[in-house]
Amino acid sequence: MLRSTADPPLPPLHSPRLLGQVRERVRYLHYSLRTEQAYVHWIRAFVRFHGLRHPQDMGQAEIEAFLSWLATERQVAVSTRRQALSALLFLYQQVLGQHLPWMDVIVRPQCKARLPAVLSVDEVARVLGLLQDEHRVLAQLLYGTGMRISEELQLRVKELDFECRTVVVRCGKGGKDRAVMLPATLVPVLGDQLLRTRVLWRADA
Repeated sequence: MLRSTADPPLPPLHSPRLLGQVRERVRYLHYSLRTEQAYVHWIRAFVRFHGLRHPQDMGQAEIEAFLSWLATERQVAVSTRRQALSALLFLYQQVLGQHLPWMDVIVRPQCKARLPAVLSVDEVARVLGLLQDEHRVLAQLLYGTGMRISEELQLRVKELDFECRTVVVRCGKGGKDRAVMLPATLVPVLGDQLLRTRVLWRADA
């Protein structure tokens, strides 16, 4: 989320290079690692697209030309173009300290409303039936809790509460913690997986 002009001023940046300054500001504002990686990627692509010109020497016309190129030549999705625009607005507002009128009127790429494709219960059961061992456990946990893949892969044993049937997600989107419900059917599944993991751990000890 971009800050408004009414927010208190940000501290000065220390990195001498533009992308270093972007990383510095992203981390100060506690954005996620994925957001940092995406913003750095799009800002680097924007600068290269315009022949390595510094963003301070560019503005609305150059941003719209870049977004148009992404749409027509690269044919990227609307959501991708919106992410690229967010990265560039972050660059100008939070890194370069520019709050210009064109930033409020620049055209945002619009997504067309479409109904999502949703698997039926039987289809989900067939997909899960094709998986084995820990891959099946991972898929069941994703489906049963609604966690993101990155959140699940960072899950630790101490964050599973079988008694209260909850899973604590640490540093999720936006760097926030949250708790999700653990389906009763997954309690024995996870218990068996933990037993297998404990056997392997003891064998390697």
